[in-house]
Amino acid sequence: MTATFYDRVSAELADIDAQGLTKPERVIASRQGPVIKVGGRDVLNFCANNYLGLAGDERVTQAGIRAQEKWGAGTASVRFICGTLEIHKELERAIADYLGFEDTILFAAAFDANGGIFEPLFGAEDAIISDSLNHASIIDGVRLCKAKRYRFATSDMADLEAQLKQARADGAKEIIIATDGAFSMDGYIAKLKDIRALADKYSALIMVDDCHATGFLGPQGRGSYAWNDVEVDFVTGTFGKALGGAMGGFICAKANVVALLKQRARPYLFSNALSPAVCGSSLEAIRIAAGEEGDALRKQLFANAARYRAAMTEAGFTLQPGEHPIIPVMLGDAKLAQDMAARLLELGVYVIGFSFPVVPRGQARIRTQMSAAHTFEQIDQAVAAFTTAGKELGVIG
Repeated sequence: MTATFYDRVSAELADIDAQGLTKPERVIASRQGPVIKVGGRDVLNFCANNYLGLAGDERVTQAGIRAQEKWGAGTASVRFICGTLEIHKELERAIADYLGFEDTILFAAAFDANGGIFEPLFGAEDAIISDSLNHASIIDGVRLCKAKRYRFATSDMADLEAQLKQARADGAKEIIIATDGAFSMDGYIAKLKDIRALADKYSALIMVDDCHATGFLGPQGRGSYAWNDVEVDFVTGTFGKALGGAMGGFICAKANVVALLKQRARPYLFSNALSPAVCGSSLEAIRIAAGEEGDALRKQLFANAARYRAAMTEAGFTLQPGEHPIIPVMLGDAKLAQDMAARLLELGVYVIGFSFPVVPRGQARIRTQMSAAHTFEQIDQAVAAFTTAGKELGVIG
């Protein structure tokens, strides 16, 4: 063993902790939902991606159980060897039809979908123009690709156009604009109408990561592009948030694009197929999200978000503006964010402080997230706890 290496690791961990950047894992002893059991007591949960409240839904749970009973725990294989079950094809068809695309390719995680989309489709003669606040998985996916790389400031259409002009001037054959549909740390919804107009002007493709939009933004919850009433070329997404809360990712695109990805996308070729339980639960979640019950859940979700935003603003907190159910409470200092989250847990509200490297230095926050499963009473209780903790820690007067 090389002692210097392990000493360096220990020193780095100590430095992370000294800066208030340690991200502890709290063990949950219950199903996901608006109320969870942590440390032997029930607390309100305001930090899950459980937008439609389906992660603990009994129908979704039982659908997963039935699928596992029929198909077993898993395939023990990647898709192209002996890992493609009928339920995989059913899920591919269901999500493609729901989102309005020709076909879908499934991945073990949404991170893998973003990691696998660029390299098979774009080469050194092409260009990728990426929003500066894009998810880490998009950033890593772009790094794996040989295409020229450009960045534009978030939602800055003048900067985007400048990058498009530069890419064309540099001789790019194909250009793809890559953006989150809804930005996970801020709740901003991408300006896809404006992006679409610029893409048309410069003959560019559009890729949207809709992990924080699928199921609840736009008509039928079809996502940020539906919210903006535009068409895009590729949508990546997940079954790990609004659509059941399990795991797994996908890319929706034209059939020939999906066919090529199934031949070349490395995370697809070299990862086990999604488990039958995930497929079964996701199918049931899609069924609920696409129907009238989904409309009711979306209405409740946005009513909850509006109530929480109004009450927290009145209490004196600084929030990121917007309509999205991601509602960051801005605190600035990393240690303050951790202390605030710890105090809120004592007061019965489970939230997490976010700091570098998840967000930029000096922009630490508590990212609160609404669910359709929250009641107004629970929202009011959370606001009261925030107010108490905020006054104690000097965040508000």
